[in-house]
Amino acid sequence: MAKQDFYEILGLSKSATQAEIKKGYRKMAIKYHPDKNPDDTAAEENFKKAAEAYEVLSDENKRARYDQYGHAGFEGPQGGGGGFGGGGMNMDDIFSQFGDIFGGGGGGFGGGFGGFNGGGGQRQARVKGSNMRIRVKLTLEEIAKGVEKKVKVRRKVQADGVTYKTCTTCNGSGQQMRVTNTILGRMQTATTCSTCSGAGEIINSKPAGADAQGLIVKEETVSINIPEGVTEGVQLKVGGKGNEAPGKNSIPGDLLVLIEEIPHETLKREGTNIHYDLYVNFSEAVLGTSKEVDTVTGKVKIKIDAGTQSGKILRLKGKGLPSIERYGTGDFLIHINVWTPQELNKEQKQFFDKMSDSENFRPSPNKSDKSFFEKVKDMFS
Repeated sequence: MAKQDFYEILGLSKSATQAEIKKGYRKMAIKYHPDKNPDDTAAEENFKKAAEAYEVLSDENKRARYDQYGHAGFEGPQGGGGGFGGGGMNMDDIFSQFGDIFGGGGGGFGGGFGGFNGGGGQRQARVKGSNMRIRVKLTLEEIAKGVEKKVKVRRKVQADGVTYKTCTTCNGSGQQMRVTNTILGRMQTATTCSTCSGAGEIINSKPAGADAQGLIVKEETVSINIPEGVTEGVQLKVGGKGNEAPGKNSIPGDLLVLIEEIPHETLKREGTNIHYDLYVNFSEAVLGTSKEVDTVTGKVKIKIDAGTQSGKILRLKGKGLPSIERYGTGDFLIHINVWTPQELNKEQKQFFDKMSDSENFRPSPNKSDKSFFEKVKDMFS
């Protein structure tokens, strides 16, 4: 069965702003929230669909991929690292990840998004592990096509054999009640348990080698699917591949991937456009020739017309880099440079001495021969 369009789920158009996406999700989440619709499996399913749609559309990188590929963009090797990738989050995942949409807080539906427990009342917090950050270096060729990178990371995970018991300070609620006297009378407020940090449980026993929280450091290989068109400084997220936290109900942090671009030896990037300096000798510029040029997507054969002037720019449309925001693909710009000989033998000098007074060798630019600055201006206008 075909999956429902994410924009349709949230009642939005494809041009919706991030503020409209957040508002649309909040509206759907309130309508189908499990506390408001107890034992209603259809409402629960719609609740999950809304969360899945928001998880993708609220992330600019994932939204761009969805706009370009649809649901297929999150399946197989094309799918983004982390996130739904076709669904699969349970209720606790949703409450943990999107509780801030409703201002956070514990308790039932009226007290905040994070308070779902199937029937109101208090609910212990789910402790999330810390995020990890790594840098991944990419070539222009990898950026042009998108790539899957496998990296080794050392992350904290729960040790095998660690056990937990109910926190005696909060009796498993994850909260401590504090009573203060005010001019209006006694006021009772709930705070996160200082002993278990809101998890509701503490270490019971741990194996040798584990730290005080029952965690060990483990090296893992993580696959990161990097979409085409990323730029220097873009940060991607691989959900659930950060450090784990103690507790049976805890959730792991995320792996944050910062993109670095490896400078190319001959190509220069400018947004989605690629610039290349092509040098031709004097004879080639006079007589014309053909050249094979390496672009970021493969080799291309180009023709250099006879009488080509130094500074001419050849434009190969669509041979640059794709835009991660799906604004199209840039161009490959070839800047022609005529190489002037620096060392000549006697015979060559005599030839050019003879040609220096020739009418065809005298500079005679006309109105069609634009200056370099005019060419650049035309190119980007």
